[in-house]
Amino acid sequence: MSVPSNHESEVEGLDLPGRNLRWLVNAETLGSKHMSVCLIRVAPGDKVRPAHSHPNGEEAIHIITGEGRVMVDGEVSPVRAGTTVLFPQGQIHMLHNTGATEMKVICFFAPQTNLDNYKFFDDVDFPD
Repeated sequence: MSVPSNHESEVEGLDLPGRNLRWLVNAETLGSKHMSVCLIRVAPGDKVRPAHSHPNGEEAIHIITGEGRVMVDGEVSPVRAGTTVLFPQGQIHMLHNTGATEMKVICFFAPQTNLDNYKFFDDVDFPD
């Protein structure tokens, strides 16, 4: 029996608005039944779009590299490498890379999710 593992470079990336996303842990990649984890890369100046929520669960993100700001239900806070943020179930959120370098973020979901379980809000953006 082998240990379920992968390297981020071995996982197919999805180019989505404002980020490249790789599902590191889910049913397809590692056979997970209860959680999912993705890695996103956000270029300088980009925003993860559209604003969205997770009606069926919650998400925690951890900033590995870079800096920016996060919005959760209209409240904006700065983030930088080492910051962890919780997006509670159903709360609308966005991430914006305000730095000069790529932002690398790991995202944890419970219960397991995929893009079909996101609820999108095209009309929501960071306040000026």
